[in-house]
Formats: sequence, structure tokens, C-alpha cells
Amino acid sequence: MGDRDTMNWRDRISVDSNVCHGKPCIKGTRVMVSVVLDNLAAGESHEEIMRGYHIDEEDIQAALQYAADLARDRMLVLPGGAA
Repeated sequence: MGDRDTMNWRDRISVDSNVCHGKPCIKGTRVMVSVVLDNLAAGESHEEIMRGYHIDEEDIQAALQYAADLARDRMLVLPGGAA
């Protein structure tokens, strides 16, 4: 995985109860991690997201790593009994 292994999402994502109701955000911004992920899921390019929200590629990678950590640690029950 190269450089991604050396970056820690905690260096680029913060949670502050006074910013965006305590939702995880890109540090120094009010850009919520969920917004970055929603845009990626909708097919937006990294370049479009960086330009639209004034964030860096490393911020997008941190959002993805944050989501991967959540997915590893949590399980959602899906309809129909699938997990």
C-alpha cells in the first residue's frame, strides 16, 4: 500500500463538539468526512472534491481510511437477515 500505510487519518480528521455538532471533519475546516465519502460514492473525482471543498488529496485518503476503520470495527445488520 505504500505511502497510505504511513499516513494516520487522526492527523487530518478531528472531532470537536463545537464544530458541525461533533461530527468528524477534515481538520481546520467544517468539511465533514461523511460529505467527502458521499461525494466519492456519487462518483465525483478527487480533483472535483478537492476543488469544491478546498481540501487536499491527503484529506480524501484520510476520510477513506477513517471509513475503513469504522467498517472493520462495526457491523450493520442489513435487511433480510444478511450481515
